[in-house]
Amino acid sequence: SVLRSAILSSYLLGERLNLLGKLGCMLSLVGSTVMVIHAPEDEEVTTLDEMSSKLKEPGFLAYAAILLAICFLLIFYLAPRYGQRNILIYLTICSVIGAFSVSSVKGLGIAIKGFFAGRPVLQHPLTWILVITLVASITTQINYLNKSLDIFNTALVFPIYYVLFTTIVIATSIILFKEWVTMTVVDIIGTVCGFLTIILGVFLLHAFKDIDVSLGNLPQVLQNEQQAPVTQDDKNILIEVDNSSIAPEDKPKVFMIYT
Repeated sequence: SVLRSAILSSYLLGERLNLLGKLGCMLSLVGSTVMVIHAPEDEEVTTLDEMSSKLKEPGFLAYAAILLAICFLLIFYLAPRYGQRNILIYLTICSVIGAFSVSSVKGLGIAIKGFFAGRPVLQHPLTWILVITLVASITTQINYLNKSLDIFNTALVFPIYYVLFTTIVIATSIILFKEWVTMTVVDIIGTVCGFLTIILGVFLLHAFKDIDVSLGNLPQVLQNEQQAPVTQDDKNILIEVDNSSIAPEDKPKVFMIYT
């Protein structure tokens, strides 16, 4: 999805990623792949009662409350003020809400399996709670993702959204099913390294998006940076004027205008 959106936005919309953006995109993919490889397998949950007990655990309830607080802060305070200028505001809202949508999809998948197995899943209150949560979360995600696409570069939106969404979903899965208990030291190190790689990729995507740099003009850009003139403030100019080692014709000239 990330690579396809970057390619299609380049050909269809005329939006291009510079060299650092492409590098950040690849680092984001590598980092998320490393996280997925070292992430533990999901704990098998086969009934709605088991899913309900998982959702009622204090650890997940605290985690869900923190996500909701962050989401409300972003929607009602940060988005109206900085959403038009900062790409991370809208995409963070989509990613945080994605934790609830993915959990709801997993629960509804269990409900659908139970329905075809002849279980009374329609009488279970969790089924309808999951349906309402899924509809609300997907509607919010689509709303803010469209806002982000209307303002920012498509080739920039999808890589950052992919990275944030993957990170939030993995963290939600680890907390909901307590997968961190079964993680080995190698998996923990791999997950942390993958997360740091993702952060580096997002930084390259976001910080250098306005720089026109590619493989073709990279030597020229580096040469221009090395040959950039050094600007001096008034204090340095006054010091040079007082320096007797400079020839009179080379000294800066001061003009005074009287009115």
